[in-house]
Amino acid sequence: MSSTENDSSAETAHRLVMTQKARKTEFENNKLGKRLCRKVTQAISDYNMIEPGDKVMVCLSGGKDSFSLLDILLRLQRRAPFDFEIVAVNLDQKQPGFPAHVLPQYLTQLGVPFHIEDQDTYSIVKRVVPEGKTMCSLCSRLRRGVLYRVAGELGATKIALGHHRDDMLQTLLLNMFFAAKLKGMPPKLVSDDGKHIVIRPLAYVDEKSLERWAQVQQFPIIPCSLCGSQENLQRQQMKQMLQEWDKKFPGRIYNMFNALSHVVPSHLMDRTLYPFENLKATGVADPEGDTAFDQESFPGPGENDNAADTGAELPAEQHIAVHQIQRAKASS
Repeated sequence: MSSTENDSSAETAHRLVMTQKARKTEFENNKLGKRLCRKVTQAISDYNMIEPGDKVMVCLSGGKDSFSLLDILLRLQRRAPFDFEIVAVNLDQKQPGFPAHVLPQYLTQLGVPFHIEDQDTYSIVKRVVPEGKTMCSLCSRLRRGVLYRVAGELGATKIALGHHRDDMLQTLLLNMFFAAKLKGMPPKLVSDDGKHIVIRPLAYVDEKSLERWAQVQQFPIIPCSLCGSQENLQRQQMKQMLQEWDKKFPGRIYNMFNALSHVVPSHLMDRTLYPFENLKATGVADPEGDTAFDQESFPGPGENDNAADTGAELPAEQHIAVHQIQRAKASS
């Protein structure tokens, strides 16, 4: 066989390998997209986040989480069994170097209704917060107030934020370690001004999946130069702690998150949630009673990791329909 034929065979083999890799990558990306849509649909259904006729204001910061949120909601909107509107909103806080053209250009190409709100909260934060101190808290409060106002002006019935599962666990640990509270980040709440419903459709989604999806979709990510570069923040410490736990004990992070929806007030210590002071022995066996002298038993690694991932193979639109039926039965 001549050298030319050898080169041709090698080139053909190389193309074949590259084609197989491309197909595998496409398959994995498609599977990831379906899983993200499924988890977001599950959260929306579980907490009745979006209802027929809603106008959902998606808060778009330019980060991977909010880009993913908008992308997934648009996909679900096309397949949902009812109509709802989506409007993307970005708050331009006038940070130096912020590429103000990126989001309008992206949203215009996407064809989604959007609003850019110009408010110089950056100058306020820099003026008020002492040098070296964390800016996140004040920045968040100012941003929240502006977004609530904009939601009212746009007639939005729901405000969608891009917080994910890891954010919620980090918040739980932050409150435990630094505020002495057993308090997390709810998937749905009424705003502090009492006028808006805030939802977190990414509640069931882990951060790693969002990072992968952002790469797949090639979102034009805009880094936060105001607070994103601040090191040694308490939240960053919680994030690193969870990452270390996940490496050492795979699956435990999932169980920690699952515990947020399986609370037993009688086995905590909050007297406002359970009437400890009025407890009396009735002489009647209680199947839910304490087993104070029994050895606690827990599932082994991997035994309970997917306990809450029900209906995993249902398409997103079927998830919505199934949960609507379940909710109707529960209320009847």
